[in-house]
Amino acid sequence: MNTPFRPGHCMEAIEGMKAGPTRDIALAEYHYFSGQAEKALEETQVYLTAKDAGVRLSACWIFAYSCLTMGRIDHARRALHEIRSTLTAGGGAAAPGRAIEAFVAFAAAVLLHLPLPEEMPPTDEFLPLLPPGVRAFALYVEAHYLYLKQEYAISAGIVEAALAMGAAGYPISAIYLHLVAVMDYMSLKKTERAQAHLLAAWDVARPDDLIEGFGEHHGLLGAMLEAAIKPKWPEDFKRIIDITYRFSSGWRRVHNPVTGHDVADDLTTTEFAIAMLAARGCTTQEIAEHLNISANTVKTHIAEAMRKLDIKTRKDLKQYMLR
Repeated sequence: MNTPFRPGHCMEAIEGMKAGPTRDIALAEYHYFSGQAEKALEETQVYLTAKDAGVRLSACWIFAYSCLTMGRIDHARRALHEIRSTLTAGGGAAAPGRAIEAFVAFAAAVLLHLPLPEEMPPTDEFLPLLPPGVRAFALYVEAHYLYLKQEYAISAGIVEAALAMGAAGYPISAIYLHLVAVMDYMSLKKTERAQAHLLAAWDVARPDDLIEGFGEHHGLLGAMLEAAIKPKWPEDFKRIIDITYRFSSGWRRVHNPVTGHDVADDLTTTEFAIAMLAARGCTTQEIAEHLNISANTVKTHIAEAMRKLDIKTRKDLKQYMLR
C-alpha cells in the first residue's frame, strides 16, 4: 500500500524488498487485494502478536478482512477488537506510531460502516503524520466516511485532489480512491464521470489482478460494474461477483448486529444493484438506460427484491440497502 509501482509490476516491487516482516505483510496485502484471502490469512496470522505495533496492526487489519471473506467471523471480530484495544492503550506511543494506530482503527470502522471508536483523534491530527502511500489510502477512507454522511460533492473533491497531488502513484490507494468517486458521482447522478473513474480504477487494477476492491464495493457502485465491466470482461466480472458474495456475507455478519441496520442478504447481486439505484431515487427508465436493459426487466428485478424483503413500496427499499 505504501509502495509506488507501475501497474503490472506489483510482484516485482515486493520481491525487491528486504526479506522480513515488511515484505511478508506486503505479500499478504497483494494476495488480499488480488482476491486470494486464503493466502493473506495464512501470511498474516504469524504477525498478529508481533511486538512492532505497525506490523501487528497491519497484520490484524488484513487478517480481519480476510476472515470476513473466509466466513471466520469470530476470528475477524477478535482482530478488530485488537485494533481498537491498541488505539485505546496507545496514549504513550510516539506521534507516527499513534498516527498508524488511528489510521487502522479509522479504516476498520469506516469500511465496515461501524461507529468510530471513542478514542479516535481528529483526522487532521494523524493524516499529516502518515507515510505518503498510507496517507493516500487514509484519504480514501475519509472520502468513504463523507460518502456515508451523504456529503458526496465534498467526498468527490477529496478524491480528485488526492489523485492530482500524487496518490495516483500508489496503485492500491488509487484504485480505492477511484471507486469511492464512482459511488459519489452515481449518487450525484453524474454517470459519465462515475464511469470514467471506474474505468480508471480498472486500468490500474487489471495488470496486477487487484480486483478485491471492486467486489467489496459492488453494492455501492450503482450497478456500474454491470454496465461497464460485465460486457467487455465477463470472466473478470464473474470473479468480482464471487468476491462480492463471499465478502458481503461476512461483512453483514459483523455490521448488522452492531448497527441494527438490516442490510439485505438474500438478493442476487443484480437485484441488489438495481434496488440500490431505486433506493437512491433513480427512475425505472434511468436504471434501464444505465444498464442497457428494458424497463420491464428493471421492474421485474425490483418486484422480486421487494417480494424477498416483504415490502410494498420502493421507499421501503432504502432501509435494506447499504449506507
